[in-house]
Amino acid sequence: MLQSVFAFKAEADSRRQSLELAAGRSAAIARARIEAAGVLLQTLGPGSVGLECTQRLDTVKQRLPGYANLIRFDAYGRVSCAAATTPPDAMRANRRWFQRLAAGSHMVVASIPGVTYADEPAVLTAVRAEKRDGRFDGAMAAVLTLSTIQPETANRYLPGGAEVALADSEGHVFAATNRRAFGTPSTAWRDQTLRSGSALWSGRDADDRPRDFSAAPLVGQEVFVILSAKAPGLASWAWLNPMLRLLAPLLAFVLALAAVLYATEQAVIRWIVYLRRVAAIYARGRFTVRPLQAERAPPEIRELAATLDDMAAGIVARDASLRDSLGEKDALMREIHHRVKNNLQIISSLLNMQQRALTDPAARTALNDTRQRITALAQIYRALYQGPDLKRVDLRPFLEELTALLLAGDMSSGGAIRTEVHADPLVIDPDRLAPLALFAVEAITNAQKHALAERGGTLTVDFFVRGEEAELAIGDDGPGAPKGPVEGVGRTLMTAFARQLRGKLLFDTSPAGGLLVRLVFPTPEAPPAEPAAAGT
Repeated sequence: MLQSVFAFKAEADSRRQSLELAAGRSAAIARARIEAAGVLLQTLGPGSVGLECTQRLDTVKQRLPGYANLIRFDAYGRVSCAAATTPPDAMRANRRWFQRLAAGSHMVVASIPGVTYADEPAVLTAVRAEKRDGRFDGAMAAVLTLSTIQPETANRYLPGGAEVALADSEGHVFAATNRRAFGTPSTAWRDQTLRSGSALWSGRDADDRPRDFSAAPLVGQEVFVILSAKAPGLASWAWLNPMLRLLAPLLAFVLALAAVLYATEQAVIRWIVYLRRVAAIYARGRFTVRPLQAERAPPEIRELAATLDDMAAGIVARDASLRDSLGEKDALMREIHHRVKNNLQIISSLLNMQQRALTDPAARTALNDTRQRITALAQIYRALYQGPDLKRVDLRPFLEELTALLLAGDMSSGGAIRTEVHADPLVIDPDRLAPLALFAVEAITNAQKHALAERGGTLTVDFFVRGEEAELAIGDDGPGAPKGPVEGVGRTLMTAFARQLRGKLLFDTSPAGGLLVRLVFPTPEAPPAEPAAAGT
């Protein structure tokens, strides 16, 4: 009996101490402070700050505790004025929270704003500032410290059935989880609370039942938090305790053994194994499977299964959204390439009309060369929007079509021209395709002018891939290279295109006796994610 009484007293003291400690513990009232900050920032909008911006913000900061700083940013993220020193941030305009405001969000809360705005843990709350016409004009921001506290109502150290209330300095409760648990107003605890930081006393609630109370200041000397918990009854607890001390070990052994067998085999392990199989299915990309059998599982397992199901549904929705976005982007890029190709064709047609109106052979030749270069660029965009991949083009059909277009566009040749095109399969990106195509235009145009214009002949276009090097060779069966140094726009452009591809330009004699122009450059690497694209 003495042991039970001593245990009762120890338990009662522990409950009272837990109640007192719980009243002293606190956490940031995040939501209330953020909402209050939002109202404050709207009140301090750019239209009401005025010219004495810094002084007014500092006055508001001094009067309202919990604010480490009040800042006005302009539309570029620069500090217009602030109540306190603001750290520099060159990337502020690109921060996610600032971009959200610029995109139209009314208010954002950034727990990680990019730089440290206070010497203690804090969050940044900002509202969008707008000009009279509604355009983005920066932001009003408040740095909220987490030192503004309120009691932790969900504290595992609190006794069962504890209630919490907020009271003024006169003891009047103006907010409570259960007003009946606090009784009539009293101020006997106020002085002790202000003096020592907390107070602990016993009393009765509105139903005249004994309860333990603990109080702690919340906001200065005006608002206090009061915790109330039921006082334990001595008789019931003291009589049950000796019996439980005898029966508890035996009962605990039996119940523990049964609980272990049931919980581990029936309530936990089999469901964990089931969820592991579902997770393995999700890992293989099959998100249509749902863990329906978990509906018969314990609540914790059901929550875990629901979380897995929500995760799978979220992934499916995200994938669908990404596919739609990629489809829209693909269609938009194809439309852009199509329009660029059409515009280049219009320019080519205009140059063709102008060429026909000219009588000067040199001018006609110059316009024809320009028109063929534009035709090559238009062919690149045509290959992009008509091909299966917007980022890569198969070089073999591209060279065949380009050669045919160039020869069909210049019908002034006196004889028939026979073309032989051979190209190893290679998928190439537009950045390398453009200089390669323009190089081919210059080489083919040069062969048309100097070797095939009068009597016709054979034009060969060969593209070889030899490991780390690739070669584009364009030859004819004409009289060969001219004697002496040759300088012209065509050769200058071919040299520039070869340098752009980090290759080298060579002039040799073709097997048919004419000129062979060779461009040797490093082989472009096909992306590893799509190895099959090289065979298209």
